[in-house]
Amino acid sequence: MGFESEKKSIDEMLSEYREVVSEIAKYLPWLENKSGEKASSTYTPEGGGNTLAIPVYDSTLLSFVKMLDKTGRMNRNYDYVYKKYKIYSTEDELSLIHRADLKDMDMLFAILSKYVIKGRVKGAYWNEAMQNGIFYETVKKMKELVEFWTMPM
Repeated sequence: MGFESEKKSIDEMLSEYREVVSEIAKYLPWLENKSGEKASSTYTPEGGGNTLAIPVYDSTLLSFVKMLDKTGRMNRNYDYVYKKYKIYSTEDELSLIHRADLKDMDMLFAILSKYVIKGRVKGAYWNEAMQNGIFYETVKKMKELVEFWTMPM
């Protein structure tokens, strides 16, 4: 009995996440290629003198962030998830990403949420997530989990 109910919850989780993760995973080759790099450049108007430099973000990064928003999985309360999992640093994030299981998908989405939501106000968070590999590692882990649990036994 116990195994059947556990199996059902795995099936439920897969049906809940499979489609979203396959959409996000389309960005994996790009994320892998750009991971560790800065995702923006700075535009300074010519002869601007005292003008403000404007950050210009990679268009693929912008569409990735927009797509994450559309998933409906961005959690504004990611802080609570960070407290629950005792996440205090980038090292904690990466460690938990690497050890995550299917039941931790909400935690993985919370990590993405932190960078997407904070990045809307301060774009440096998007750069940070690209440079430290958070976007790439999280999406890669999500795809691995869905693929692992989808394989026939």
